[in-house]
Formats: sequence, C-alpha cells, structure tokens
Amino acid sequence: MSRKQLVVKKDNALVNASYTLTLAEQRLILLAVAVADGSAAQLKSMAIPASLYAERFGVTRQAAYLALHEAAGQLFERRFSYQRLTDKGNIAQVHSRWVQSIAYVADEGEVRVRFADDVVPLLCELERRFTHYALEQIAGLTSVYAVRLYELLIAWRSTGQTPVIDLAEFRQRLGVEEGEYPRMTDFKRWVLDAAVKQINQHTDIVATYEQHKRGRSITGFSFSFTMESPPARDPNTVDWVDGKTDAEATADKPRRTTISRSQAERLARPGETWEDLYKRLSRDHIIK
Repeated sequence: MSRKQLVVKKDNALVNASYTLTLAEQRLILLAVAVADGSAAQLKSMAIPASLYAERFGVTRQAAYLALHEAAGQLFERRFSYQRLTDKGNIAQVHSRWVQSIAYVADEGEVRVRFADDVVPLLCELERRFTHYALEQIAGLTSVYAVRLYELLIAWRSTGQTPVIDLAEFRQRLGVEEGEYPRMTDFKRWVLDAAVKQINQHTDIVATYEQHKRGRSITGFSFSFTMESPPARDPNTVDWVDGKTDAEATADKPRRTTISRSQAERLARPGETWEDLYKRLSRDHIIK
C-alpha cells in the first residue's frame, strides 16, 4: 500500500520571511506542518515521532533521533521576521518565535511541539495567498539553502519565473547570516550553485538563474524554472471523483459537481496558488 502524500502549506509571507534554521529544524517544522494539514488545533499541540521523520526523509532511526534531539534543543530560541498588513492597510514588520514550547521525549522517541500564536495563522489561513508542495519534493535536499530556494521558486509556479530579487533580500530569504560568505564567488559556489544543483537533481523542477549587475557588481538574481511533467496515467485507471475510467470519461459529457472550498484545497497541486486552483477546478467543478 502506498503511503499518504504529505503536503506542506505556508502563507507566502512566511515563505518570504527572514530566518535561519538548521536542516534538522527545517525538516521538523515542515514535517509538522504537513502532518497538521492546516489544523490550528493540531499545530498548537502535536507530537512528531522519530520513526516518521526517518521514513519521510530517508534516514536511519538513529539519525532521526539525533536530528530531533538537535532541533528540540535549539528551535525554541529561533526567531524570524515577516511583513503583514494592519487593519488600516499599513505594513507591520513582525518578529516572532517559531514555537511556544518544544520538548524531546527520549524514552518515547518523539518531539512534542506547540507552534507560536503568530505562526499558526500563517500555516492555516490559506484563503488569500499560499504556497504548497509535496513534502517528498524536499526530502532529498540536504542543503538548508536548497530547501529555502525551492520554496521561493515554487511560490511562482504559475509563471515559472521570479522577478529580480535584490541580493541583500535574497541572502536574508535563504537564511544566509550577515558576514557569512561575503565574497560573491563563495556565495555562488557554496550557497546558490549548490542549492540549484540539488533542486535540479532531487525535486520536480529544473531551475536556472540570471545575475543582474550595476556596473561590475552583482545586485540581484532572477530565476526561471520548468516543472517536471507528471507520468501519463493509464486510461483504464478509475477516477475517484466520478468512478469512471479516463476512456469512459472522454466518451461522456463532463460531469459538474459542487465542492466546498476545503475540498478544493485538498485537490491543489504542489505550488499552485488559490487563483490558479480555482481556474483549473472551475472547468470541471462549481466551487461554493
């Protein structure tokens, strides 16, 4: 039996936020978000077992224990900043912790975590702007910068290209600390090129970048990428929505059904915005 696909969902404000995390911390957060599946109640009190971490990221049980122990020891002190609009339409620069509390239970091989109040809405209130992707897409990434870059790119899935991102802002979004890799040759070699290489090898997108200059100095980067085409489906596969095979469906007039917004979001594809999701489903469904 195939295992259930876990999907990571984040408000775009969080995707573009400035923060620095280790690979273990990133993986723990993303796994927790995927398991919670938009449930605010679960995000406020949940347990992540080492067995699940090991299964989803393809590591040994011992490596999972060590990763969770490391993440639990540091994540409470981690902070991040992001922008949001006030009720009056002004931009607020918000600083927050990721978690309200976190505990590693060695004898039970799990981490128990409560996400901070400011973070929970960014992982649940997805009606306006959200990015989501299958957790398995970043499971093979071992660079913290590759994980962040994948999220930044997949947020532009509908266009396949990003605007020019200012160098200083780009470094912050990737979590490169001030004073780290100050030489452009080192930044490109150890951060950017390494991240792009991992993304192209282990995820569902193939990305390239262009550097932008003012005079002889690089001032920013822009990215273009293509999505890997999904494998063709067997025409005799029965569709779970209408109970017909693809061959039967093409012979009949398409059926239209009424689905709720929450049901629609479960049909979203990795990286698909709500606007793109609505347009795609509206061809076959009437969304309440």
